[in-house]
Amino acid sequence: MPDKVIKTEQIFSGRAVKLRVETIEKSNGQKTTREIIEHADCIAVVPIDDKENIVMVKQFREAVGKRLLEIPAGCIEPGENPVEAVKRELQEEIGYFPEKVEAIGGFYATPGYVTEYLYLFKATELKPSRLTAEDTDEIEVVKVPVSQIPALIISGEIGDAKSIAGLLRVLYLKK
Repeated sequence: MPDKVIKTEQIFSGRAVKLRVETIEKSNGQKTTREIIEHADCIAVVPIDDKENIVMVKQFREAVGKRLLEIPAGCIEPGENPVEAVKRELQEEIGYFPEKVEAIGGFYATPGYVTEYLYLFKATELKPSRLTAEDTDEIEVVKVPVSQIPALIISGEIGDAKSIAGLLRVLYLKK
């Protein structure tokens, strides 16, 4: 049985997220609060080139204070569908347009306190095509052979949840 929301208060509204605090009543009558981060739904993509390389990005992530090796991802813009977001994000982040985009699942990023849902895709038949975006100038494009992915996950070099989920999904689907 879901908790009963008694009161909702938005306490922050920024460029990328909103934060609300909900006062709830649990099924046992106990009252408590929940902090919920509202974030747009996003896409995450495993792009595979014609040489069986995963085209990944390496970028600095302020929240963890280091550069991470990740699959390309980004928010779905208002009025945009997930496949359109995939095509735009790949052109902006890695400079390729995918001729073939295949949905391979999805998941909630952090359902305990974030609303964001990530749609997972596999993209192939990549053609060079660059779109300019304001926040991609620090991104390094890295091609990783599919055969090296398990070792990079085990070693922790690939360490973010969306990349691990997407890459393992593609590796599983290949069998």
